[in-house]
Amino acid sequence: MAKMPKYDLNKRDDGKWALEPEGGGRAKKLFDRKSDAIAGGVLGNALGPSGGSVRIRKENGQYQEERTFPRSKDPKSSPG
Repeated sequence: MAKMPKYDLNKRDDGKWALEPEGGGRAKKLFDRKSDAIAGGVLGNALGPSGGSVRIRKENGQYQEERTFPRSKDPKSSPG
């Protein structure tokens, strides 16, 4: 089974939030606010049909949570 693509949602120096491949690289999508990025279905749409795992960071850089898209690809059976 192929590994699921992994991404980070980070705040950039210019104040925008970037959905970037884990480890760096060109942003897949930019958002003006974090709330724009995590609003219902937006991250899943940005990842497209191949989906992936997104680690969402706080403004200070600490990890807040991880989400998997589509949900059916989540390897863990957890309620969150």
